[in-house]
Amino acid sequence: MYKCIIVDDEMRSVETLKSIIQQYCSADLTVIGTANSINEAYGLINELNPDIVFLDIEMPHGSGFDLLERFAKPEFEVIFTTGFDHYAITAIKFSALDYLLKPINIEELKEAIQKAKTRLQAKKPDNNLQYLIQNLKNPRDKSNKIPLPIINGFQFVPINTIVYCEADEDYTHVYLSDNQKLTVTKSIKDFEDLLNEYDFFRIHHSFLINRAFIKKYIKGEGGTIMTDLGSELPVSRRRKAEFLEWLSSF
Repeated sequence: MYKCIIVDDEMRSVETLKSIIQQYCSADLTVIGTANSINEAYGLINELNPDIVFLDIEMPHGSGFDLLERFAKPEFEVIFTTGFDHYAITAIKFSALDYLLKPINIEELKEAIQKAKTRLQAKKPDNNLQYLIQNLKNPRDKSNKIPLPIINGFQFVPINTIVYCEADEDYTHVYLSDNQKLTVTKSIKDFEDLLNEYDFFRIHHSFLINRAFIKKYIKGEGGTIMTDLGSELPVSRRRKAEFLEWLSSF
C-alpha cells in the first residue's frame, strides 16, 4: 500500500480528489494527509514521508514548483493537478511527468498512479523533475535542458544547442550544433509549444528554427533560411510575413 498526501489551496478540490482515491484507488493508495499551503505541505511531507504527492500548481503565496524547490532531491513521486492548461503544463507533459487537469478524470488518475508506482518500484532518480523545476524557475534561459525521449530512455539537451527541428509524421528529428541528429517520439507541435518561449519559430509545417543559428535569409516566394550547419530550410509563403516580423524584432 502506497501513501499519499494532497496539496491544494481549495478545500473542495482536496475533498473531491480524496473521495475519488478512496472510492476507486483504495487498493493501491491511502491518503495520509492534506495541506492547503506550501508551508503546511513542506512540514507534512517531512513528517509523514509520503510515496506520492498530488500537487496543485497554482496556489497563493507560491506555486507547487516553489514547494519542490525546497527539496534537494525529492524522495516522493509527484502528480501535478491544475485547472489551467498553460506553458507549465506543456513543460510537464514534455518532461514525461504526470499531471491531471481538473475536474479529475478517474481513468487518468488510475493511469498516473500506476506509472508513479512503477517508478517507485524502480527506485530510479527522476532527473526529469529536477530539470523541469529548473526550467520553470528560469524561463527563457537558453541554457536550460530538456529531456528528449529516445529509444532507450532520455537524452538531456541544452536548448541553446538545438539548431532546428524537422517533422516526420509523429516523430521529430532534432538537429544539434555538434551535428548530432536525434529522432524523438514527439510531434513538432509539441516542440513548438515548448520552444516558442526560447526564441524558436515555426517557419514551415515541417520546420522549427532557433533564431540563434540563422545565418542568412534568402528572399523568394516564401524564402529560404541558411543555418550555421549549412542546412537550407524553406519558409512557407503563408508564414513569411510573420517570420520576417519576428526576425526583425531583436
